[in-house]
Amino acid sequence: QLQASGGGLAQAGDSLRLSCAASTDSFGYYGMGWFRQAPGKERAFVARLSSDGDSEYYIASVQGRFTISRDNAKNTVYLQMDNLRPEDTAVYYCAASRLTHPSEEIRTYDYWGQGTLVTVSS
Repeated sequence: QLQASGGGLAQAGDSLRLSCAASTDSFGYYGMGWFRQAPGKERAFVARLSSDGDSEYYIASVQGRFTISRDNAKNTVYLQMDNLRPEDTAVYYCAASRLTHPSEEIRTYDYWGQGTLVTVSS
């Protein structure tokens, strides 16, 4: 089970940090990802991180502004979001993959959190 938190209201240029806690002792074996779903749009990939934390990847629009990280001792993955923009407004979902190095495709993720809403005003 994945529990996402940290969403809320922000203004353009602000920062938020999302957290996703996993209720499993095997967290360190899972590749992790963050996705988002904007109003009226499909769920889309944002960032991913390998199980050992050594490989990360971002979509171009968040590269340099967002940072995905994990603390395997706390069974938690984070998404630090800096310099937020109105177009970042979405429900953000964390996801876990049984692959240590998952891709950006939704189908490669096996478990999903419930989503946390991020709203960025201009």
